[in-house]
Amino acid sequence: MKFSKRIEAMQSSPVRKLVPYAQAAKAEGKKVYHLNIGQPDVKTPAVFFDAVRKFDAQVLEYALSQGIPELIDAIVDYYKANGLNYDSGEILITNGGSEALMFAMLAVCDPGDQILVPEPFYTNYNGFGSTVDVSLTPVTTTAENGFHLPSKEEVLAAITPRTKAILLSNPGNPTGVVYTKEEVRMLADIAIEKDLFIISDEVYREFVYDGEVHTSFASMEDAADRVILIESISKRFSACGARIGSLACKNKPLIAQIMKLCQGRLCVPTIEQVGAVELYKMPKSYYDEVCAEYKGRRDIVYKALQEMPGVLCEKPKGALYVVAKLPVEDAEEFIIWMLKEFDYNGETVMLSPAEGFYATSGLGKNEARIAYVLNAEELEKAMNCLKEGLKAYTALKK
Repeated sequence: MKFSKRIEAMQSSPVRKLVPYAQAAKAEGKKVYHLNIGQPDVKTPAVFFDAVRKFDAQVLEYALSQGIPELIDAIVDYYKANGLNYDSGEILITNGGSEALMFAMLAVCDPGDQILVPEPFYTNYNGFGSTVDVSLTPVTTTAENGFHLPSKEEVLAAITPRTKAILLSNPGNPTGVVYTKEEVRMLADIAIEKDLFIISDEVYREFVYDGEVHTSFASMEDAADRVILIESISKRFSACGARIGSLACKNKPLIAQIMKLCQGRLCVPTIEQVGAVELYKMPKSYYDEVCAEYKGRRDIVYKALQEMPGVLCEKPKGALYVVAKLPVEDAEEFIIWMLKEFDYNGETVMLSPAEGFYATSGLGKNEARIAYVLNAEELEKAMNCLKEGLKAYTALKK
C-alpha cells in the first residue's frame, strides 16, 4: 500500500524524534534532563484548575466554533492592556497556536504558494507548510548578527510571484531574538509594497530580557488588515496540555473565511476554554515574576555555555531558547551519543539538533537548540552534564 507524497515529505520533529533514545536511557536507570522541548516546569496558575473544578453543567455541549464569548472578551481585554485594539469579531479561539498557524496558511495560500520565513525558525512551520502544500522560502539569519534580519534588499530578493505571506515568531523560537521596532516596520513596509500577509507568532510576548522591548506587528496600524496575530496559553501560562490558542486579525473578511475552518472542526474543548478565561485575567505581577524566573534561567545557561571550550552562541534576549554552535561535526549524532553512551554520575542531557530548524540544506548541522525550561538547580546539573559530555565526546573523536 502507498502513502501520500504529502505525508512522506513531512519531516519528523527534531524536537521529538530522538525521544526513543531518551526513553531507552531512562530504562537503563539514567536521569535525563530534557532541554529539548519547550515544556516549562513553572506551575500552571491555580486559577485554571479552580475554574475547571467549578465548571458545572448537566451536559457538556459543543462550544461555539469561534470560541466561548467569555474567553474572547478576556483576550480583548488582554490586548487592550498591551496597547492593541481588537474587538470580539476579530478573534477566533483555536486548538493551540498550531491550529491557528495552519488555518492562517490555509486561508492565504494556494497549493504551491510560498511563505517567507527567517531561518532558523520554529520547526513545525515546516510541518504545517508541507501539510497544506505550501513551501517555506528561507531568509537566513546568523548568530554573529544576533539572528536579526538582513537588509530590506536581501528580504525583497527572496520574494517571488508565489510568495503570499511572511511568517515569523517574535520573540523568536529557537533563537531568542527580539526584533527591533525598525525591523518590524521594515517587514510591514515590505508586506504593504508586495501585498503580503504577515503571520506574526507572538506566543512569547512577555518573555523579553535586558531592557529589550517587544514590538507587535499589530501595532503597525497601516498594515493592520494584513497582520494575522497568533497566540497561545501554552508557554505564557505554562499550560501546554490545555491546547488553547487564538488567531486575531483586523481583516474581518479574512476572519469570516477562517471561520469556515473553525466550523469544520466544530469547536475547541469547552472546559479548557473555561480555565483559560481566568488565565487571561492574571495581573501584570504574574508576568513580571515569570519573566524574572526565565531571565535567571537564561543567565545560568548562557554563562555555562560561555565557559565551555569551542561553544559559540549569542545571548538570547527573549523567549525560552538559545541556539549554540557546538564543537562537533554533527549535533544530532552527539545528542544520540549523550543518551546512548554517556552519563555523568548517572545523569545525562537531551537537546534538540538545530538542523531541522533550517530550510537551507546543510545549515545548523553543528548547532543545537537548548530550552531553558527547568528550575535553576536542575539547569546547573544539566549544563554540567553537557560540559562533561562535550569534553568526553571531543576526546573520543580526536
